[in-house]
Amino acid sequence: MTRRPPRQARQRTPRGASRVGQRFEAVVGPVAHGGHCIVRLPEPESRVVFLRHAIPGERVVLEITEGTDGDRFWRGDAVEVLEASPDRVPPPCPYAGPGRCGGCDFQHVDLARQRALKADVVREQLARLAKLDRDVVVEAVPGDEHGLHWRTRQRYATLPGGGRAMRQHRSHDLVPVDTCLLEAPEPSDHRALDTTFEVADGGFWQVHPGAPDVLVTTVLELLGPQPGERCLDLYAGVGLFARFLLDAVGETGRVVAIEGDATASALSATNCPGAVVRPGDVGQVLATSYDEPFDLVVLDPPREGARRPVVEAVVDRRPRAVAYVACDPAALARDVATFAELGYELRDLRAFDLFPMTHHVECVALLAPR
Repeated sequence: MTRRPPRQARQRTPRGASRVGQRFEAVVGPVAHGGHCIVRLPEPESRVVFLRHAIPGERVVLEITEGTDGDRFWRGDAVEVLEASPDRVPPPCPYAGPGRCGGCDFQHVDLARQRALKADVVREQLARLAKLDRDVVVEAVPGDEHGLHWRTRQRYATLPGGGRAMRQHRSHDLVPVDTCLLEAPEPSDHRALDTTFEVADGGFWQVHPGAPDVLVTTVLELLGPQPGERCLDLYAGVGLFARFLLDAVGETGRVVAIEGDATASALSATNCPGAVVRPGDVGQVLATSYDEPFDLVVLDPPREGARRPVVEAVVDRRPRAVAYVACDPAALARDVATFAELGYELRDLRAFDLFPMTHHVECVALLAPR
């Protein structure tokens, strides 16, 4: 699928006197979606602070980085640790920390605890948005080196006088760097399960070298495609899942791949000979085409999720199983709730640490009729 670039922080109109730079001592609360923890300041401030560079349970001195008297919540950094978590480690990167590079969220956290924190986030989003109480385990994926050297595609900003830079968190301000420790020594070879795919320059492909294999294997295991079945691959990208669905359903089966990016869609036709390939917005295509029943559906939407119109269109085709690949647990939980309204329940869930040192986590969910 084609991922959209990350959004830039919105410029906000001040709602009173600024609190930026003020410091408070506090005990850190639970982790929250987005790479920060929750701190609740007592009166007279009575504010929630979304705090970076901390671990739940620590006692810290925090400094406000965004916030005014009229804001419902503030943002901050832990600038001094008074009582450290046993899971706190020295960041491997010299550019990680308050006021430095904003690319990583958890370099100060032991890798096993990072995965536990991500599991907490997925669990909390499912409970809050889908009303599901489900245990979650975030699994390590081969291909990184203790959480480093996994980004097979890396972009740097350029300093005015030349040289590499990264950006501060929620800022355009540049931080000079020599290199990023997440960068892989080799670019992606665009292979999955010993199959090579054509990908456009700058086109989307999973950046963790272990991601294509683990995602394809997981989707196939959850769906269990059989010869002769009909499959829909939505937000199909260059055909990563469609290619292997074709092999599974054989000549008597059918695979329809729909992708909004015209270049990626054209390449999926090359990568998936035998598939029916349709470029166009997924929701619009499903509203007018391919309204016959399908046995299986793969959903790999962008960060905002599939959303109700697409979920309704999928359910209308009455598949026996849906594999939902999600890079955002909140969007996944919202769509799982919509599926539940329409009679499809969450049968299985796998979560993978495809973005170590950051707050991002990839999930694969199996949905099926109740």
